[in-house]
Amino acid sequence: MNIAVFASGRGTNFGAIIRAVKKGTIKAYLSLLVCDNPGAAAIGRARRAGIKVALIKRKDFASKQEFEAAIIRHLEENKIDLIALAGFMRVLSPEFVQRFKARILNIHPSLLPSFKGEEGIKDAFEYGVKVTGVTVHFVDEEMDHGPIILQKEIKIEETDTLESLESRIHKVEHKLYPEALKLFVEGRLSIEGRKVKITSR
Repeated sequence: MNIAVFASGRGTNFGAIIRAVKKGTIKAYLSLLVCDNPGAAAIGRARRAGIKVALIKRKDFASKQEFEAAIIRHLEENKIDLIALAGFMRVLSPEFVQRFKARILNIHPSLLPSFKGEEGIKDAFEYGVKVTGVTVHFVDEEMDHGPIILQKEIKIEETDTLESLESRIHKVEHKLYPEALKLFVEGRLSIEGRKVKITSR
């Protein structure tokens, strides 16, 4: 199975996926990084790991449709079976999502459906909730909405700052995302309506 990771920034979840593949926890090929930002640290991570990089900048295309068509060409050339969004700062079109239906995963730093969007950690912290967490889900046509695969709760301590909470959430992400990808690669995930069923080995 061939995996493509989409990232726009530091790529710390991408790094966690690289490590899981190298250790054999995820028995698949990490074939491609798709990135829209030439300054992303994720590109350096890919090159150090010997992973092919497709740098596709939105400004180089007249429309979102053309931008996504370029991404699709790279996915097809590399025979990608699974897409893992890891801090990719573009909302994929419904047409793109439909084309790769049930083959796109995303990680989000809150307990969805609460605190959707780019500032999930900050929003939860400022709202004052006592518990937040991490969600891995299938991507559908709505933002941060698809069927949930795995969630992990994280208690917000009275001593937490936004920075300390972010650090703890990222540590959980780096464990939970590879776990979800492993389940997909092993064929243990199925979608029944809005629910994800996980079968035992």
